[in-house]
Amino acid sequence: MISNGALLRRAAHVFRAASLASIGLCISLWVRAKTVDQSERGNAERRALFVGLWPPMLWLMGDTVDHRADHTHDR
Repeated sequence: MISNGALLRRAAHVFRAASLASIGLCISLWVRAKTVDQSERGNAERRALFVGLWPPMLWLMGDTVDHRADHTHDR
C-alpha cells in the first residue's frame, strides 16, 4: 500500500509539472496572439495573460502539498 506521504509527494510533482506546462501554454498562446488579425488580438492576449497567472498558483500548490507531506505521520 502506498503511504499518504508518498501520495502527497506525487501530487506535489504533478502540480509542479502542471506549472511548467502552463508556462509553455502561455508562451504558445502569446505567440499565437501575434499571428491573429487585429480584431482578435486583444482577446488572444488576454487569454495568454490569464493562463500566465496559473504557473505561480500551481507551483505554490505543489509547495503546500509537499510541505504537508513532510508533516504527515502515517499510522
